[in-house]
Amino acid sequence: MSFGFGDMIQRLKKSPKTIVFTEGSDPRILEAASRLLASSFLTPILLGDQAEIEAAAEEAGYNIRGARVIDPKTYERLDEMVELFCELRKSKGVTPEEARGILSKTNYFGTMLVKMGEAQALLGGATYSTADTVRPALQLIKTKPGNSIVSSCFILVRQSATGENEVLAMADCAINIDPTEDELVEICGEAANCARVFGIDPKVAFLSYSTYGSGKGPTVDKMRNATVKAKAKYPDLPIDGEMQFDAAVSPRVARTKCPGSDVAGHANTFIFPDINAGNIGYKAAQRMGHFDAYGPILLGLNASINDLSRGCNAIEVYSMAIITAALAIED
Repeated sequence: MSFGFGDMIQRLKKSPKTIVFTEGSDPRILEAASRLLASSFLTPILLGDQAEIEAAAEEAGYNIRGARVIDPKTYERLDEMVELFCELRKSKGVTPEEARGILSKTNYFGTMLVKMGEAQALLGGATYSTADTVRPALQLIKTKPGNSIVSSCFILVRQSATGENEVLAMADCAINIDPTEDELVEICGEAANCARVFGIDPKVAFLSYSTYGSGKGPTVDKMRNATVKAKAKYPDLPIDGEMQFDAAVSPRVARTKCPGSDVAGHANTFIFPDINAGNIGYKAAQRMGHFDAYGPILLGLNASINDLSRGCNAIEVYSMAIITAALAIED
């Protein structure tokens, strides 16, 4: 599958999904919802006060007929949701009264809609912080079996001179501050799976300021050891490291620094040693390399839940909604 929203839309038309927007009255959400409703592959659920949402849509001129609007205060299954929430959080001793207070917040309410099967995906963060989107997911949806962390991936896309899309995956650039060797292995597997959804045949480079021991230090050891562990866990996945970025992407440099590597010079999926390197790296590619960046795409959860930047625009909301729903097909 080549990168393109058309491919994802076609897949969603065969397997339509419902997606929750936690900030239903936000003009960016309403514009994106109106665009989604013009087709039939994705049904939005808008959370918030119905009169407020309808008034905001009318004032901005967005047609949201066909969207489901749910007010947490009047939800018909609220008692059932409260009971399930208390069960999920029984280790914390949450009472029904406390649960009702927590579920009045749309980030928690929306996550419970996914948990209860009312929706297959959730997109939040237009006004909520990343932590406010991730925390309910960790508490209620939890990580997939075999996963210990939630991580993230950015997909970067740039059109080449020939008109072909150059598509890269970068992880983890947004969630884990200083992942351990074993966490890097987990991030590698999840990032490779995410890359495949976007048509990337993953070739994974574990990045460092060192190539094959040319430099010394604890982070070099971490990336070298993580590479060894990842190769053992994913024997069919092309993986190499530790290596510098130039060795990872330049065939000329790779011939000198990594002769014989089947990844060096051709890497398209990059695992960074920590969030500093990852965040700087993807933003440098976005701003100076003129890539479009999609993400952060959250990985490792039991459901497809994603976070928006609070500075996002309606086109980015629309794009991330399609990505989030398409990832739900993979779950």
